Amino acid sequence: MPQTPEEESLGSLVAQASDQISTLVRSEIELAKAELRFDAKRVGTAGGLFAAAAFMAHLCLILASFTIAYALAQWLPAWAAFLIVTVFYLLVAGLLVFVGVRRLKGLAGMKRTTRSIKGLREIASPEEPGAGQVGLHREPVVRDGT
Repeated sequence: MPQTPEEESLGSLVAQASDQISTLVRSEIELAKAELRFDAKRVGTAGGLFAAAAFMAHLCLILASFTIAYALAQWLPAWAAFLIVTVFYLLVAGLLVFVGVRRLKGLAGMKRTTRSIKGLREIASPEEPGAGQVGLHREPVVRDGT
């Protein structure tokens, strides 16, 4: 049985809507991937800075041990040099921790993807309960136009 022009246009509309929805879903997935890659790079950089700070703190422990040993064993000014180096490493480690914490605070958290999904949810779900459902107050559509 051949299709009427109304049925062909309805089928065409459904096919177009299906194609557009799949394109939209693919685009949303790509956006989420891009935002996750961006955040992962920032977390990796901050992790590297924390690792560098831990290494510097380890050096501080070694140098502080030498400083205390020299201070107790000999009352010469050589320990002052070790103490200055130890304080320098502590300041560098503190600076690395500060920069790492600031980089973690600047994470975006996928704001654009969340906003886009909320917009889709508003489009997909009706605002009033029961909207979009055929209620008793609505008249059925008849094919002959009446």
